[in-house]
Amino acid sequence: MSRTLNVRDPGPCTTVQDRGRPGWAHLGVPRSGALDAAAAALANRLVGNCEGAAVLETTLGGVSVRAGAAMTVAVTGAEAPVLVAGRQRAFGEPLTLRTGDLLTVGPARWGVRSYLAVAGGVAVPEVLGSRSTDTLSGTGPGVLCAGDVLPVGEPAGAPAALDVAAVRRPAAPLCLRVHIGPRQDWFADEAASTLFSSTYTVSEQSNRVGLRLRGPRLAPAEHRLSPDRGIIELPSEGMVLGAVQVPASGEPVVFLNDHPTTGGYPVLAVVSAADLGGCAQLRPGDRVRFAAG
Repeated sequence: MSRTLNVRDPGPCTTVQDRGRPGWAHLGVPRSGALDAAAAALANRLVGNCEGAAVLETTLGGVSVRAGAAMTVAVTGAEAPVLVAGRQRAFGEPLTLRTGDLLTVGPARWGVRSYLAVAGGVAVPEVLGSRSTDTLSGTGPGVLCAGDVLPVGEPAGAPAALDVAAVRRPAAPLCLRVHIGPRQDWFADEAASTLFSSTYTVSEQSNRVGLRLRGPRLAPAEHRLSPDRGIIELPSEGMVLGAVQVPASGEPVVFLNDHPTTGGYPVLAVVSAADLGGCAQLRPGDRVRFAAG
C-alpha cells in the first residue's frame, strides 16, 4: 500500500493547484494557483489540510483516480456527481476511500472547475515554492495524463465535522467590480461607460490564462491610431491578476492566474480580487457585466 492517487481518466484538463507562486513575475513566471481559491480552500478544510495544500482542479469533465491506500477526500467547486467504487456519494463532504477504491468526479452540472482535495495534500515536488501547474510557462507538474501516479502526504488534521455550504453557483449575469486604469487615457472618452453599460459573453477560447469576452468594442483614443488607422501598441509593461486588457479587436480579456507577466495591449481596468473566483466557473456563453468597484 502507498499513499498515492493513480490517475485512470484525467478528463479534459486536470491540474495540480495550490495557492500558486506569486512574487516571480520579474522572472516571467505567472502566479498560477487555483482559479476558485475559496472552493479549493474549502475542500482542504473538509479533509483537515491547511487551506494552501495542493489539490486537483478539474475542467468541465471531471477526473477519475484510484486510491493506493485508505484516505479521506472531498470535492467542492462546480457541483458534479461523485462516485466511489461505482456508488453515488456526497458532494462537498469528507469521504473515506479504501485501498483500491476508484473515485470518479463526473462532468460539472454547472460551472467549470471542481476541486478534489485529499488528506495530506497532493505531494508532487515544489517548483519556486509551489506545486501548481502553470499552463502558460510550463512551470510545475504537467497537465495530468492517464497512468500518472501522484504522491499524497501524511494527514495533518482531522476531517471537518461541519463547514460552510459547498455550492456557490454564480449569479447570471456575473457582475465584476473593477477599478478603472491604469491606461484609460489610451481609450476613447466613452470606453469606460461602454464597459459599464454593456453585457459581454464568455468566449469558448477562455482558459486559465484569461477570460475572453465577446461584446461591444472598447474604442481606442485617436492618439492610439496610426495614419492608416491601425492601432499603435504600448511598449510591453507589467500585467497584474484581474487586468482587463483590450487587444486590437476591442473586446476585453480578463487576466486570470496563468496570465503573461507582461503585455503590449492597454489595460482599461482591473477586476477586484474578491470577484475573480466567479470567473473560474463561467462557461462559454455565460454573461458578464462590469461595475465600478
